[in-house]
Amino acid sequence: MSDGKQNGRTYRPSDPRRACCTFLTILLLLAGITALTLWLVYRPHKPKFTVVGAAIYELNTSTQPLISTTMQFTVVTRNPNKRVSIYYDRLSAFVSYRNQAITPQVSLPPLYHEKKSTVALSPVLGGGTVPVSVEVVNSLAMDQSYGVVGLRFVLLGRLRWKAGTVRTGHYGVYVKCDVLVGIKKGVLGQVPLLGSPGCKVDI
Repeated sequence: MSDGKQNGRTYRPSDPRRACCTFLTILLLLAGITALTLWLVYRPHKPKFTVVGAAIYELNTSTQPLISTTMQFTVVTRNPNKRVSIYYDRLSAFVSYRNQAITPQVSLPPLYHEKKSTVALSPVLGGGTVPVSVEVVNSLAMDQSYGVVGLRFVLLGRLRWKAGTVRTGHYGVYVKCDVLVGIKKGVLGQVPLLGSPGCKVDI
């Protein structure tokens, strides 16, 4: 009759909870290694944005403290990723001057950005009055008289990365493009870009 001892050793039945914990630990470790490998292979680079054109159809600073303007910016965005495409959702844009919005925020349609591709956006912004400080109105009118105005095109929204059949969760995206445009009083339409460095992209 066995008493649980053999050759001086005691055998105990294995603990199922310990086996389960060991299995889960190994599973999580393998999942982590797989996720890290996929990230190293597919890790996405930020999209690049550049303003390549601007047009001003209205710029009225005579009704202080309100500004009424209509502008159009042509922005080229490039997806530099070879394996990852980008989905943009809840996009909106506006124009600011000296850190104050001078156009209402406008909603833009969703955008799909294929791998290694370039897409151009040309939203028309404005069309209504925006309250700003008197200092901003006076400064904008003075810059306009000099013929050079510094503006900021701002794009907001959310993006998702897509690699194969895998999509990530949403990330907030904030794009700001500082440009110098040449403006002559009374001249409307396309305006020259006097300075347009690459836009700053925060994700």
